[in-house]
Amino acid sequence: MKLKIVLIGASTGGPGHLKKILSAISTTYTGAIVIAQHMNATFIPSFISQFQNELSLPVHAIDQRMPLKQSNIYICPQNCHLIRGDFAPSIEPVKEGETPYNPSIDTLFSSSVAQIKDTEILAVLLTGIGHDGANGLSELQKNGATCIAESEKSAIVFGMPKRAVEINPNIVALALDDIIQTIKKFGES
Repeated sequence: MKLKIVLIGASTGGPGHLKKILSAISTTYTGAIVIAQHMNATFIPSFISQFQNELSLPVHAIDQRMPLKQSNIYICPQNCHLIRGDFAPSIEPVKEGETPYNPSIDTLFSSSVAQIKDTEILAVLLTGIGHDGANGLSELQKNGATCIAESEKSAIVFGMPKRAVEINPNIVALALDDIIQTIKKFGES
């Protein structure tokens, strides 16, 4: 059975949206969730700690290479790559050249394209300024992943998701509540 992986990228407005999404996930969820949230490196430890204290699923900061496990949440404190592991896909931090955002959503999404044939991927691009994640989401969709961009209805800033649907009209735009239901269904089936 293929591992189910949910990739979530967010920027401005993301922490509140992520809290709403992750609070809705049950302990029987079978997917692995990987999050790239634009944030100053100073604040990421407290962001991760908050989720570790509030959520029922284990939450990990990706500070070294680690295999993805179902029913776990992984947060990128810096740029991360999804890579092929020995027995399961792994996630690892990467020392890439300067990227305008920390962590780079495009870096995470683009690295995940190579994993599509061995996993089931649901990629979600939430609220945010700019265009980070739009190109990576498009690459994932063109290679067979299920891809969602947050709609203008619920996005606090309709920049990144708007750009995603502009460059690839095959990406579905959904409001946050519908995204939550889609993520839940993906990992509960």
